[in-house]
Amino acid sequence: MSFNLIILAGGNSHRFKSKIGKPYQKIGGKSLIEININKARNFNKIKKIILVYNKKDIKRVKSLNLKNVKLIAGGQTRQQSTFNALKYLVSQKEISKVLIHDVARPNFSKKLFASILKNMRNFKAVVPKIKIQDAIKQIIDSSKEEYIVGKKRDNLFLTQTPQAFNLKEIYHLHRTNFGKYRDDDISLYMDLNRVKFIEGEKSNFKITDKADLEHLRNIYESKQNIGIGFDVHRLVPKRKLYLAGLKIKSKLGTLGHSDGDPVLHSITDAILGACRMGDIGQMFSDKSKKFKNIRSTILLKKVINQIKMKGYFINNIDLNIITQTPKINSFKIRMINNISKLCEIAKNQINIKGKTTEKLGVIGKEKAIACETICSVIRYD
Repeated sequence: MSFNLIILAGGNSHRFKSKIGKPYQKIGGKSLIEININKARNFNKIKKIILVYNKKDIKRVKSLNLKNVKLIAGGQTRQQSTFNALKYLVSQKEISKVLIHDVARPNFSKKLFASILKNMRNFKAVVPKIKIQDAIKQIIDSSKEEYIVGKKRDNLFLTQTPQAFNLKEIYHLHRTNFGKYRDDDISLYMDLNRVKFIEGEKSNFKITDKADLEHLRNIYESKQNIGIGFDVHRLVPKRKLYLAGLKIKSKLGTLGHSDGDPVLHSITDAILGACRMGDIGQMFSDKSKKFKNIRSTILLKKVINQIKMKGYFINNIDLNIITQTPKINSFKIRMINNISKLCEIAKNQINIKGKTTEKLGVIGKEKAIACETICSVIRYD
């Protein structure tokens, strides 16, 4: 059973009161859009992802450089935005199930997501809900400050997203009930006996204002881990010199089983340490012929893909490159640009410092080059 996923990010974020809309707010260097997409990609049942965006945000959404994501322009209302995406999917005639999700709920768990997918085997629609536990009151006349107390809450509940549907059915409900839509897609169902309500999550709250975003940021930062990496390579003639994935013009190169890039090796070890995944030697043994002379860029990309599957994303990288030669300042900007691409993080999340040993020791005598790294990661699930 395969699914489409529609992520709705076409609103105006009026209540958020920021020049940068909610979908593009970042936590740990990742926008809410990216957090949602990266979580969904952990499920191989999700075959197609649709992002519905606000036309005024076209430059922002394109700057995210989202891969294998179909962009659909939204409408004036949530229903119009959803219908635009459903209309496209129905025309594709490929996958019969669809998940509809608000970008402002990035904190759903893998467990909740998996439960929704599983329950769609036996039901027409699956929706997470949570009980109302606070006291309920109803305003009668706001001018007189009159309201009803003691309102019963036993038969009241809150719905969340993602919500799962049969594609053709939810498309038909949208098309035939246009304008009758109230607050979410399940509101189009007249007979809720056909719907499977499952237990939602309090942590899957909707980000409405900046206080909500700050709350979510605090949750993620409480899960932040730190890792340390260090690597040193001998400098010898007739070898290439690679630093941070860049080929550096030099009479001396690094000796190593792979390409001997101490910067990327140090970064890789720091990331693995922060994610508690061992070290570079365990993952890419220097006893294995398949890693002989392999570019360290390839090894680092493998690690990045693995940590993403575990819900980890890099928050910050700080490096000391220790060498008498070459002078790091000449390459610092290019290094930051390359590390940014390899690690899929922003340039302002990377700091590089060039250090010497004042001509002391093997590094000072230009016989070796070293790098030490501190890396922090955030787990989004």
